[in-house]
Amino acid sequence: MFKAEESSRGSFLQQTKAAREERAHEKDREAAVTVIQAYVRGWLARIRFTKKILEEFDINFPDDCTKLDANIELQLALHIYRVTSRFLIIYKRERDQERIEKLCRYLVQTLQSESPKFSYVGVALNKDHYISWILQMKTILNHCLIGLDSLKPEISSDHTSILLRLYTLVSFTSPASWAILKVEGMEKLRTGMSQLCANIMGHLVNNGFYAIMQTLLVKGLGRAEVSSISVALSAAVTLTLRPLISSQMSDKLVSLFLINIFSVPALVYHLNMLCPECISSFIMHNLFARSLELLNSEQNLRIVFNALEGSYALCLLSNLIQLANIEREEVLRDTYFPSFTFVVTKMLEACQQYVVAKQSNITHWHPILGWFAQSVDTPLQEAIPYVTSQLACLWTGRIVLQLIGQPLTELVSKESPPQLEQQSTSISTNIFRRAFLEARTNRNNSNKNYRKLGSPECTKIALICSMYQTALHTLTQMKQDILTGLCYQDKILYHMWLFLGTLGPHCGLKAFLDHLAANTKCTAPEFQMLILFCDCMTHYVTILDDMEMYEQQDPFKLSDFITMSFFLNQFLYKAVLNNLFVRVSGFLADLEKRRGGAALLLSKMPHVIPHSERVVLFRKHVANEKAVMGLTESACNSPPTTLIVVHRKILHRTRIVEDGYRQLAMLPPQALKGVIRVRFVNEQGLAEAGIDQDGVFKEFLEETIKRVFDPSLNLFKATSENRLYPSPTSSMQDNHLQLFEFVGRMLGKAVYEGIVVDVPFASFFVSQFSGQAGGTLYNCLDELASLDRDLYRSLTLVKHYKGDVRQLELTFSLDEDVMGKLVTHELIPGGRAEAVTNQNKIRYIHRMAHFRMHTQIKEQTAAFIKGFCSIINPDWLSLFSTPELQRLISGDNVPLDLRDLRRHTQYYGGFHDSHRVVCWLWDILEKDFTEEERGLFLKFVTSCSKSPLLGFAHLEPKFSIRCVEVGDDEDTGDTIGSVIRGFFTIRKKDPQIRLPTSSTCFNLLKLPNYQKKSTLREKLRYAVTSNTGFELS
Repeated sequence: MFKAEESSRGSFLQQTKAAREERAHEKDREAAVTVIQAYVRGWLARIRFTKKILEEFDINFPDDCTKLDANIELQLALHIYRVTSRFLIIYKRERDQERIEKLCRYLVQTLQSESPKFSYVGVALNKDHYISWILQMKTILNHCLIGLDSLKPEISSDHTSILLRLYTLVSFTSPASWAILKVEGMEKLRTGMSQLCANIMGHLVNNGFYAIMQTLLVKGLGRAEVSSISVALSAAVTLTLRPLISSQMSDKLVSLFLINIFSVPALVYHLNMLCPECISSFIMHNLFARSLELLNSEQNLRIVFNALEGSYALCLLSNLIQLANIEREEVLRDTYFPSFTFVVTKMLEACQQYVVAKQSNITHWHPILGWFAQSVDTPLQEAIPYVTSQLACLWTGRIVLQLIGQPLTELVSKESPPQLEQQSTSISTNIFRRAFLEARTNRNNSNKNYRKLGSPECTKIALICSMYQTALHTLTQMKQDILTGLCYQDKILYHMWLFLGTLGPHCGLKAFLDHLAANTKCTAPEFQMLILFCDCMTHYVTILDDMEMYEQQDPFKLSDFITMSFFLNQFLYKAVLNNLFVRVSGFLADLEKRRGGAALLLSKMPHVIPHSERVVLFRKHVANEKAVMGLTESACNSPPTTLIVVHRKILHRTRIVEDGYRQLAMLPPQALKGVIRVRFVNEQGLAEAGIDQDGVFKEFLEETIKRVFDPSLNLFKATSENRLYPSPTSSMQDNHLQLFEFVGRMLGKAVYEGIVVDVPFASFFVSQFSGQAGGTLYNCLDELASLDRDLYRSLTLVKHYKGDVRQLELTFSLDEDVMGKLVTHELIPGGRAEAVTNQNKIRYIHRMAHFRMHTQIKEQTAAFIKGFCSIINPDWLSLFSTPELQRLISGDNVPLDLRDLRRHTQYYGGFHDSHRVVCWLWDILEKDFTEEERGLFLKFVTSCSKSPLLGFAHLEPKFSIRCVEVGDDEDTGDTIGSVIRGFFTIRKKDPQIRLPTSSTCFNLLKLPNYQKKSTLREKLRYAVTSNTGFELS
């Protein structure tokens, strides 16, 4: 019973609780409905309110208000002011862009009215609305300005909107166009109105005006084809200048202008072309001088640079440079030095440091600054050609003439070129005689007034030169253009040479050395001046052709080059060793002791050591390396040996290239540097008699080189002068690059072992595998003559063409017939569309030469160099110039020294130096043979027509003459009987019908025991002239 009562009570309580919760939920729902209804009513009210205001606005500003040439019926300004105030309350950027343009068009139209009732400016004359009108105008112009950010100048409709908005901003930020101020009695308000406009302009500046204008200008100008027409461009620049003018060029606003506006790529370039009145405005307000004044403070310059990316800082610099090129003469005289020089130098240094700091694994190529990590900026990249032309004003326009040309001309107008005093520089010169000559020279020089390093005029020239030197290191991709500009501008380089001559005897040698003691890192401006002169002179020499160098000699004479060389050799020698006259033996001793000065000097100036001594040094390097690797008998009882087998064929002479390549190509360089033994196998598969004691390997090497360098194989081609170079069409040969590498290794092995091979290379190719082609003195055009003399002459004619080169209708491309198909090669990207002009013809001829000698055969050359340098250390090659390396390969190009050859000849088979036949031989060679025939004789017995570099004492094996009684097929070697008969000239058989023969692998002449001198002369001449050997027919 009690349980039933408890159950009903619990149920009752639960129902009561549920009812209470339901009532609470009902109240919440009612409250929520009230809130939602309030929000909805509010939203609907706002919609109705917005709609009402927009309808009101649309009624007062019809659609034709957006047309710039529309005739609008003006309404009362106060009415428009109230309508506009209501409109600005509900303004939304995404919805109301067209309406804000209608408003702008109408407001601008009202400024043409002289009536305060209709002119919108008239509202500002009402003291009740003055403050609110200013706030309203700031809001309208701010909306107008912000809208520019999303417009694209290249779109026609957007371009119209840009013009309207810029026109509105121009109209309301200056009272110049307000008709109301022209009414009598209203002129006195102009000053106040100007201040009002300045106030509005200040508000815009504080709300991102310059950033938005920068974006707009970059969109319009940062492209290959400029989108901004002159009206819009002029309006934009006029607007950006107004804050500067009203603030009287304050530091803050000038900084903002430089950071945002003057960093726009090629701004001044386009203004000069499209809106010259803007350039006039810059000049009138002394913008150039004021900018330099601001940037002359290192702190300000750092602030400006840090606010920009490196590329845009470069654009700022290029705009300043072109503006300097346009500025008035009197302004330039006052600002070029030191202000302009300082600013340009510091900005270039900052760009250089920026590039270094941005080096990383992920880089992009910049057409001016080179490789560094940078974001891809399409507008900037497209504007780079204009920026490049602006920067070029620094070394091609008025700037370079006024900055350094005129000062140098004034300083050296009465100077003569430095002269080299006649004196002996022989190592063995008596020290007292040298001292006497130097004392006499010093007395002569004491009569001349020299300038001192550190004097005002010297410091000025040095700082300007330092600026150009910094440009060379920063604008790395324009280095050639900078050097060309300085070399060909109004004899600037020659006047710099004359100026150096005013610094003391031998171009101020002692002054520079004294200065070096105090500034060992050569960072002083005076050294930058010297380095700039050397860089320019190096470039000048490389672009001179033979006619200019030797025939015209204008302005530099050959005597100037001699004096220059003397000065530079002396300066570097003394700077490195601090002692000019040292004996070669002492120098080499220092080198062997690894003393830094001697090694440095040899790497930079190998020509100061006689060629023969450098060859000895090269052989020492080889011997030392062999000893270190255990490849000599003194270092190892049994040095490692590699045996290769080569098959001979009667019909095809030999499979020497195939067998040699198959067995040697895969050997590591260390094995190839060791002893290589060769076993020849005949057609029957039997090994030929004979032991290889280097002679058979020499024959193998000579035969290999003879075959692979034969032009019929198409690995190498011959020039018109029978000089060899890689064939551009060698790719028709299977695995041609591996063959080139093999050829390089074989030639390297020949040089490594001191084996002279008669392979005449074209000098341009020797320059490449010797490393000379990468040097600063390398000249593509000079080397071109060694490849194609006709092309060299044609390019020289282009270089000296007096008229407009465009008349020749040349482009940066080359048409070539490749196996019956016409192929066009572009010398630069897009070269077939770029015409050759007077301005770029130097670049054209060098590009053409570079393509023919490098680009066409770069893969073949790289493979050859890889093989050659795997045997020969590239550092060793730096000891020799290009002709010297050819001599190292092919022997000395001097007349055959018969006395030296006879002194180092060995005799066998009964012959001796006083033997009758031997005496006849030497007499015939000396008196009866021509120089050409003597060369053929040397080639007949050694396979090379040229003498070893260090004389026949270094010929391996030694030259030998052996008396033979029978032919080569019957010859079994010397016997006691044959030696006795040879010694006493006893004939076993009459040798009259037999010819002299040779074994070039052993440098051996096999000479029958002739009974008459005339017979020997006849047979020897026939033998040497019939030996075709390796000829390029």
